[in-house]
Amino acid sequence: MQTRIVLIGAGSAQFGYGTMGDVFQSKVLEGSHIVLLDINPDTLAVVEETGKKFIADNNLPFTVSATTDREEALRGADFIVISIEIGPRFDLWEQDWRIPQQYGIRQVYGENGGPGGLFHSLRIIPPILEICEDVTRICPDATIFNFSNPMSRICTTVTRKYPDLKFIGMCHEIATLKMFLPFILGIPYENLETRAAGLNHFSVLLEAKYKETGEDAYPDILEKAPLFFEKVPVFSEVMKMYKETGVMPTRMEDFAGLPTEAWPERDLFKVILEKFGLFPITTDSHFGEYIQWAHDAVDHHGILEFYHNYKGYLAHAEARIENKLSERIIPIIEGILTDSGYEEVAVNIRNDGCIANLPDWIVVEVPAIVDKDGVHGVKMGELPKGFAGLLQNQVAVHDMTAEAVLTGSKRAVLQALLVDPIVDVYKPVEEMLDTMLELQSKHLGYIH
Repeated sequence: MQTRIVLIGAGSAQFGYGTMGDVFQSKVLEGSHIVLLDINPDTLAVVEETGKKFIADNNLPFTVSATTDREEALRGADFIVISIEIGPRFDLWEQDWRIPQQYGIRQVYGENGGPGGLFHSLRIIPPILEICEDVTRICPDATIFNFSNPMSRICTTVTRKYPDLKFIGMCHEIATLKMFLPFILGIPYENLETRAAGLNHFSVLLEAKYKETGEDAYPDILEKAPLFFEKVPVFSEVMKMYKETGVMPTRMEDFAGLPTEAWPERDLFKVILEKFGLFPITTDSHFGEYIQWAHDAVDHHGILEFYHNYKGYLAHAEARIENKLSERIIPIIEGILTDSGYEEVAVNIRNDGCIANLPDWIVVEVPAIVDKDGVHGVKMGELPKGFAGLLQNQVAVHDMTAEAVLTGSKRAVLQALLVDPIVDVYKPVEEMLDTMLELQSKHLGYIH
């Protein structure tokens, strides 16, 4: 039977081309049909034409079609991948970030946590809920993967409204372990066994051991990581090299001759490493969105540099289809279809006891076993008390975000702000909320 994979948001060349390339390299998925869905027919047509040409040129056993009709796309779907954003992305993001700052709220990035994360959530979750409503009606047995942010708030709200949906959030950040641990320890990543857990963009390495001996590698990581991060190649130079060569450097020798800097965008990272004894899987821009004292600890210059480099990269990146694996969704799909039982390093799913010191209903980022019945979160037990305390500060934020989206209640939105540890002022909050609702009325008109 032909597997039907639907890509929602495929008018984005980066997402459409990248995910098609992932599918095309899979032997398990040979014979599959890929449906490209987007609200922009012009960009969608370009992605479809490019996909069909790549199939023909390489004589690949896949088929591709495109549509702007969601019902048509979802009919008979086995797997659905969502990667959407409400545009104009960076204009709205900068409103999310800067306007709360104008009112005295010291958030460091404004994308996924703090007030910025709330307004981002209020915009993007309703259209994702509409997609999920159609899935429950048209193809309720399909497995849905979500790439959109704010990941944990989206997934928590979706699983609250549609508890029977197979809804899995996926994020790239876990790849930093594979990127940095070999440099820190001087061994291939394949020689390590690691597990990380927490909330999305707010996760730490919890276990690391050497496969050959079974010995705990964490003490070596804590000892050697500072030596590595004292001399990290300058990010802008790395991106310049990538732009010139088309290849992202992955070995220490690739960086030879590049200028270095100490702890780039990792001042808060350093605090967590030293004071909590834990290795974060992401950098200050992400981790700092969830901690009330982060503004005093993060590398602000590094965050701004990262944001502007990211914005510039997306504006000028030339997307293309490559017949190689770049995302972890395809191994999960293969694992479900083949009943493999392998352990996936990180998925965002309903907690249900995976992290013992967080409530069952919140969506957490944990490893998972993949088999014919789907993904099953690994029980991580109780997380270290200090880090768990930071995570627990986000429980009410996620609860009230879901409440605000599902009820459209302005009172619930205000409470979502007032329970957020990033919000340490009261008097200007209601005026800030009114300002945001007015500025983004096109997307937030349902809030009353």
